[in-house]
Amino acid sequence: MTINSVPTNEVLNAAELASEESRASATPMMEQYIEIKANNPGSLLFYRMGDFYELFFEDAVDASRALGITLTRRGQHLGQDIPMCGVPVHAADDYLQKLISLGFRVAVCEQVEDPAEAKKRGSKSVVKRDVVRLVTPGTLTEERLLSPSESNYLMALARIRGGATPQLAIAWIDISTGIFRLAETDEGRLLADILRIEPRELIVADTLFFDPELKPAFDVLGRVVVPQPAVLFDSATAEGRIARYFGVKTLDGFGTFSRAEIAAAAAAVAYVEKTQISERPPLGLPERQSAASTLFIDPATRANLELVKTLSGDRNGSLLKAIDRTVTGGGARLLAERLMSPLTDPEQIAGRQDSVAFLLSEPSLSDRLRDGLKRVPDMPRALSRLALDRGGPRDLGAILQGIVTAGEVAALLGSAVLPEELAAAVADLKVLPKALADLLGAMLAEELPLLKRDGGFLKAGAVPELDEVRALRDQSRRVIAGLQLQYAEETGIKSLKIKHNNVLGYFIEVTAGNSGTMTDGEAAKARFIHRQTMASAMRFTTTELADLETRIANAAGQALSIELEAFERMTAEAVAAAEPIKAAARALAVIDVAVGLAALAEEQGYCRPLVDDSRMFSIVAGRHPVVEQALRRQSASPFIANDCNLSPSETGSDGAIWLLTGPNMGGKSTFLRQNALIAILAQMGSFVPAGAAHIGVVDRLFSRVGASDDLARGRSTFMVEMVETAAILNQATERSLVILDEIGRGTATFDGLSIAWAAVEHLHEVNRCRSLFATHFHELTVLSEKLERLSNVTMRVKEWDNDVIFLHEVGPGAADRSYGIQVARLAGLPASVVARARDVLTRLEDADRKNPASSLIDDLPLFQVAVRREEAKKAGPSKVEEMLKGLDLDDMTPRQALDALYDLRKQLGKP
Repeated sequence: MTINSVPTNEVLNAAELASEESRASATPMMEQYIEIKANNPGSLLFYRMGDFYELFFEDAVDASRALGITLTRRGQHLGQDIPMCGVPVHAADDYLQKLISLGFRVAVCEQVEDPAEAKKRGSKSVVKRDVVRLVTPGTLTEERLLSPSESNYLMALARIRGGATPQLAIAWIDISTGIFRLAETDEGRLLADILRIEPRELIVADTLFFDPELKPAFDVLGRVVVPQPAVLFDSATAEGRIARYFGVKTLDGFGTFSRAEIAAAAAAVAYVEKTQISERPPLGLPERQSAASTLFIDPATRANLELVKTLSGDRNGSLLKAIDRTVTGGGARLLAERLMSPLTDPEQIAGRQDSVAFLLSEPSLSDRLRDGLKRVPDMPRALSRLALDRGGPRDLGAILQGIVTAGEVAALLGSAVLPEELAAAVADLKVLPKALADLLGAMLAEELPLLKRDGGFLKAGAVPELDEVRALRDQSRRVIAGLQLQYAEETGIKSLKIKHNNVLGYFIEVTAGNSGTMTDGEAAKARFIHRQTMASAMRFTTTELADLETRIANAAGQALSIELEAFERMTAEAVAAAEPIKAAARALAVIDVAVGLAALAEEQGYCRPLVDDSRMFSIVAGRHPVVEQALRRQSASPFIANDCNLSPSETGSDGAIWLLTGPNMGGKSTFLRQNALIAILAQMGSFVPAGAAHIGVVDRLFSRVGASDDLARGRSTFMVEMVETAAILNQATERSLVILDEIGRGTATFDGLSIAWAAVEHLHEVNRCRSLFATHFHELTVLSEKLERLSNVTMRVKEWDNDVIFLHEVGPGAADRSYGIQVARLAGLPASVVARARDVLTRLEDADRKNPASSLIDDLPLFQVAVRREEAKKAGPSKVEEMLKGLDLDDMTPRQALDALYDLRKQLGKP
């Protein structure tokens, strides 16, 4: 039955289902469903029935549409058909992935008792069920639901009022890896901080959700923001909640946190407890991040520079994709984290650079490390699944493989004199519990099943009792044959057989003539127990055979039970070693990032930048990391490298401003972006695409490049441009780097020129920061005579046969024109339009500058028609018009008509 089989407008909603009338008229099973659904509003309820998760009522309608599965019905409730659809339990992860990606949340309801126990209460008793987990975007742990290279953060936002300025703080958790961090923020940088972390789910108090001051940020984030009861954010109980989770009496040993930070952290922990029900992921202790420790990149800049994804949302074409040479999931996640949060401490930056430089100088070691790292599994995520009782044998295998590989990596680095960062990583690798590795190595088989319920994951010899049970299960015929031989030798009856049927089970059968041996004497009767007499044979059993039969019958179940018991023991040991396992995983990620960045530097010819506390910004032969690689893939054309020097003059302390002019398609935007990207790469600890680089730490990076609108919020392209420019001019400091492109081009010429002019002056006199300012307003170049730190530079071009050749080189000077018409011709505009544009441009350039369009009005085609019509009306009818009016067309012969045409031509001066 298709989805149209049930009228969706008649489906009972959640409120109607929860009514007393609804419950009273429901069957026992449906009554149970309604009660569980009422306790989990806002989530689709996956209700376990045998091998399927079933959905009913509104949930079924929504899920069938979202998943494209058939909507059926199951009986009636309150006189209406009950819509129903379901998904197989074994394929539930695939369906969950689609539902979560569409913004749904799912409550997973399992059977929590054996059906046999339910039958004891009566034949119509319903098996007890309960929600064991809420599946939400920020609380995923399943391997198939997570991207190996991306973190999956749940974030909580808390606000504390009371002082002159409300306190805001965020806490973020990745339950798949155990990361737990928190930081203070404020309204001005809130959205930037959230986008830096990119949570999959942001929980806020329902009272905060509708706050008009925060609504603009929430609108940008969309369905990522989820309101929750305000009690989760109660700062009075926050410290106690966190302490209980970690099993401590006080948080004093964790560090010093503000009230807002503790409230946010407690809310995040409460949400984890709420969604994971009775399970507890192994979270790390909360780590505090200082806002001053990372480079501030505002949301518009982050989007414009396409750090982790392009403006279209694709990872290909982003800076992260261009620099990622990691080979482990943990390394890929750490690289993205560093790219999104570059450092501002030169000492820490230098420490990361030392690791890259060391590995770059040791190519053979780097290659061996890379080969070893390729075998590193995702230990933190495996550990999290095991702790939440969602793990399988392969997760234990991942822990074992990770410990073994970590030892190999530590051995490779153990004999070298290492920089501090790598030395610390090796130290973390050496504290992994060898006893756990020995246990797992002794227990786990070579080939591991995905699910523990499949069994077969313990190797032979690991548990002697299991070997015996497996022998019974897998070799029952041989065991019976051995016992038959034993009995035949004992009785001397060579024809003795052990047989089996569905009534008696296993039994001993002898001919009637041989039965005396088994019935004569008390000892024989005690040994061989009579079961059945046949016409020509007698059947017996023994205590031993009956016991063996029971053991064979139960062997499969016993084997699985023994394996599951061993699984629980190994899991407990692994979870107990959570902290050293996570520390080792982090160390392996650090090594992977360093090895990857060294490989990138070698492959692409990057240099080590000097990053210090000065206000220098000197780039020699800089390149755009993404465009350069794209050119290499697509053509043999080399990327044209360019210098950029925004450093203070010898007599000053403030950075310079470069006013960049030049043609469209000349490479201005590429030049602007590449210098911003070089700064980010340098401060994340990477080598950079340049011949040499000296960068004084940038505290805030602003980039206003490209045009976009925000129609949903009533903002035009120009309004968005002005809002972003205002944010830059209001927030940039002396240590900031500002990249601006075409400010003022979205409005009238003189308005735009005035805004751009004032913006340049403000950057120079007020912000006093290092800036690149690209413009087509050539009039701005005169500011270099007035502003001492402003220099004019241009994108060089050559003209040949009325064509323009873009050299993509930056040099001193100013462009005299923009070559827009040449670009328009290259874009394929009709030749007539290009020709007319050239004519208009010539006239504009020669016209009165006060009103350059006035002299063209009479010559533009749209105006020519109107002008000529007015002149004709004033002059009266022409001689040709008089002659046409005098023609009697109905009485003219063809010859007369032809003669009349010749006369008209003569009047027009045509022979």
